[in-house]
Amino acid sequence: MKTLVKVLKKPITSTLIAILCGFLVAAIVLVLAGYNPVSSFAALFKGIFAKPKYISNVIIKATPIILTGLSVAFAFKTGLFNIGAEGQYIVGTVAAVCVGVKLDLPPVFQILIVVLSGVLAGAIFGGIVGLLKARFGIHEVITSIMLNWIAFYLSNYIVALPAYHQPNSTSSLPVNESSFTMLLPKWKVSEEGMAALKPNKWLYEVMVKTDVNFGILVAAVMAVIIWILLYRSTKGYELRAVGFNSDAAEFAGISVSRNLVQAMLIAGALSGLAGALAITGTAPHRISQMAAFENNGFNGLSVALIAGSSPIGCIFAGLLFGGLLYGGQSVQQEVGAPTEIINIMIGTIVFFVALTRVVPVLADKLEKRGARHAK
Repeated sequence: MKTLVKVLKKPITSTLIAILCGFLVAAIVLVLAGYNPVSSFAALFKGIFAKPKYISNVIIKATPIILTGLSVAFAFKTGLFNIGAEGQYIVGTVAAVCVGVKLDLPPVFQILIVVLSGVLAGAIFGGIVGLLKARFGIHEVITSIMLNWIAFYLSNYIVALPAYHQPNSTSSLPVNESSFTMLLPKWKVSEEGMAALKPNKWLYEVMVKTDVNFGILVAAVMAVIIWILLYRSTKGYELRAVGFNSDAAEFAGISVSRNLVQAMLIAGALSGLAGALAITGTAPHRISQMAAFENNGFNGLSVALIAGSSPIGCIFAGLLFGGLLYGGQSVQQEVGAPTEIINIMIGTIVFFVALTRVVPVLADKLEKRGARHAK
């Protein structure tokens, strides 16, 4: 009994139970819809792990979600609800395209400038939210939602401009090749590269058949940096103090207004970084006319919830999310089940993660019951 109570009190236990509940609900929905859940889940895992290129594509798909999840999680820790990660991600892609199309410097400088332009654009959008919250008390959810739509229409406007529009398409011009952050993009398709890669089937699939890039490394490094900032720095202590109790923080001499703005600047910069890396790291390296949000920022919200707002947890939650989204395509292709089943599963996982406090309460009741029986 004591071991069970200890296990139930661990935060990871609540998350694992939520994931299992998500699969259970999805299985019930599949049965009611007339599909075999075993075959469906087999197709799902096959679509994630069956081939090296599938694993690579899951990681590529998960990278921007990890960063936007990190953005939302960081804001949560400082007492802010950054629902504007979607808009910050979009302006990050827009800024990267605007700079990457016009500049064509040596890769070392080009990549740095293009990525930083996306980071700066996201930080500005996040900073606006923080400033309005700090100066006028306007709730960040309202301003974030409005800025999401501003970013959406700004992106479509930029795509339509003659300076950036790709003729006979609904897309912008791609950024110059010197902006690419893919792993050896030219070498891997050269005769020399193909000759070196073909003997190794695993490496050939990953390198040649996917846009493998450095984004996941950047995301992992940023997760560690954010963890250090939050838990191993004075600034992180101030930010968390403001999020925990702004009145007490103000009484202790911490500037609430300044920290609110700084928190949203950092959160916005992370989402902008996700957008910039999506442009530089994956084909077609451009933005297109959007009829609806692409949900990279909104998916980050789910990642942050699943991770319990843990910066390191966002890496694993993002990989889980990326796997479900990518592998879900196989469920439709092989079994015929609609991809909405995957969305139901994700929604259920997030729903049960929101009820994580129930598990520790259950653990306390079991502990009290065990103590009574011991008497």
